[in-house]
Amino acid sequence: MTRNWYPIIDYEKCTGCLTCLNFCTHQVYEVGPNGKPVVARPENCVELCCGCQKICPSNAITYHGEHS
Repeated sequence: MTRNWYPIIDYEKCTGCLTCLNFCTHQVYEVGPNGKPVVARPENCVELCCGCQKICPSNAITYHGEHS
């Protein structure tokens, strides 16, 4: 797991479908107070994993460390 690679959610695009939360088996996400996912445990994200980005129907996920 890493602190140099984690998802960033664009809340302008995010519809709150929770597809990312349901997909991720590393418990990176939690449901926030607005009903949308939040990155609660970025250190749990697997470096270079792009699974949640690929399945996000709103294309609302990028990654910290993606363009380093």
